[in-house]
Amino acid sequence: MPVVLVEKQTPQIRAIVLNRPERRNALTLELLNELNAAIKVASEQPQERVLILRGAGAAFCTGLDLKEAADQTKTHATAAMVAKTLITLSQTRLITIAAVHGAAVAGGAGIMSACDFVIAAEGTKIGYPEVRRGLVAGLVMTFLRRQVGERNMRELLLGSELIDANRAKEIGLVNRVVARNDLINEAQKVADSVLQGAPGALAQTKRLIDELWWRSVKDDVDLALKYHLQARESSEAREGIAAFNEKRKPNWVP
Repeated sequence: MPVVLVEKQTPQIRAIVLNRPERRNALTLELLNELNAAIKVASEQPQERVLILRGAGAAFCTGLDLKEAADQTKTHATAAMVAKTLITLSQTRLITIAAVHGAAVAGGAGIMSACDFVIAAEGTKIGYPEVRRGLVAGLVMTFLRRQVGERNMRELLLGSELIDANRAKEIGLVNRVVARNDLINEAQKVADSVLQGAPGALAQTKRLIDELWWRSVKDDVDLALKYHLQARESSEAREGIAAFNEKRKPNWVP
């Protein structure tokens, strides 16, 4: 069974579905590689203009698969692939819509944040609990500072509590909150609205939004990758990931 499904909804709209429902669509090297490839293929189709990203099963995505993340030999590869995925989503000419439900957590919330629009189902839990695993949520910070402001970013990253979809909308992390059964229809409405715009004008507008910041998303992610890797290779990360996998509280050493 492929870990990423591609559904051509109309000649102009493609849906990409994260498809590891048994692991709540946790991110592995395989999934990240397939996701990047699917985005690249869609971006190369001239007639395609909108990409809808969603998750199969009970959740959108719960972040890195911490079973795979416990393998130190894959640390650099997975970190680099997460960074590449965020940059790819951010820089594609396609207008991207994340349709999230259940949970969008850690790297899953990062992928959500890198999209142009976020539609969330009521009751969705969203957050960045990386510090509770001894990790640094560096790769997502460039999107958070653009979307929610520094006070809310500190609350999300330092407090590390999950918030619900309505709170996420209140602080600017999601665009719309709808009933779970209306999620796909609402994403389609946003896509239809986007398609009223001229393709070139939309692509240029998207590029300018990024360039108005004093540093690009790519520059920010490149810097954040250093912090992310430093944390991934630390004793704190080894303890935090082990504690999560063993379903116990971590023993933090000052």
